[in-house]
Amino acid sequence: MKRHKLVIIGSGPAGYTAAIYAARANLKPVLFEGFMSGPAGGQLMTTTEVENYPGFPEGIIGPELMAHFRGQAERFGTTIFTEDVESVDLSKRPFLVQGSSTKCEAEAVIIATGATAKRLDIDGAREGEFWQKGVTACAVCDGAAPIFRNKPLFVIGGGDSAVEEAIFLTKYASQVYIVHRRNEFRASKIMADRAMKHPKIEVLWDSAIEKISGDQIVRKVLVKHLKSGKAEEREAGGVFFAIGHQPNTGFLNGQLPLDGAGYIKVKPGSTYTNIPGVFAAGDVQDHVYRQAVTAAGSGCMAALDAERWLSSEGID
Repeated sequence: MKRHKLVIIGSGPAGYTAAIYAARANLKPVLFEGFMSGPAGGQLMTTTEVENYPGFPEGIIGPELMAHFRGQAERFGTTIFTEDVESVDLSKRPFLVQGSSTKCEAEAVIIATGATAKRLDIDGAREGEFWQKGVTACAVCDGAAPIFRNKPLFVIGGGDSAVEEAIFLTKYASQVYIVHRRNEFRASKIMADRAMKHPKIEVLWDSAIEKISGDQIVRKVLVKHLKSGKAEEREAGGVFFAIGHQPNTGFLNGQLPLDGAGYIKVKPGSTYTNIPGVFAAGDVQDHVYRQAVTAAGSGCMAALDAERWLSSEGID
């Protein structure tokens, strides 16, 4: 079984950036980019135009951006396996990494498996329907897109994230509707007050979106009042899920401590976990920012942390 200085689990901006920096540091990294568990390249593989990543003033398609990241990692000598990691043994060094067809040992591991946005199974919101054609799960990522401007937009959720996204969208929308199944917010009082007082936000209490329809993009939603059973079709330019994310940590089988939302805990200001030689980068450990640029930044941090740790251990 082959032993490597560094194995990176996961791709996307965090994993690929970690690979770029590690490869340039001559660590000869191996990267498992995923396959069946989700698209190699992470959540950006399901987006269309990315307009907020620095260096692309005209914007760039998400999969194209990830292709650039991947190509750069390969250029500097990263070995990439297009397969999932099914398990990892972090109980002793070298760590054992078991992919779907490749098994190897690692002196250090960077976990960059990201998080998956939670979505509801609504007619019209699925892949092949209006997902990424007016239905999305990131207002900050997509809200400024031309298709959403000066249109009525709908945010599904009732927590702080839903309120934050609704307030953000007021900069672009003609009106923002928060659709919540309950008759009160789960959000903090200060956030709830902001939503209730905002002139461009209306809350649809005890309600759910039953159907999303349109042509090439979203045009209408069918909103049902859950208590009365009455359904009403409304004009819509977009629908935003804001019901949370699920960090992709199942393969770890509880070997690393997680916070209350399931994200990997790291030492503040670093990517160190509580196991020496194990680092976490990107959305799998970030429940606050969740942006491509911050994921890439933490991928860089993880590679530098790993390089310094390996050097301190006398592994060059």
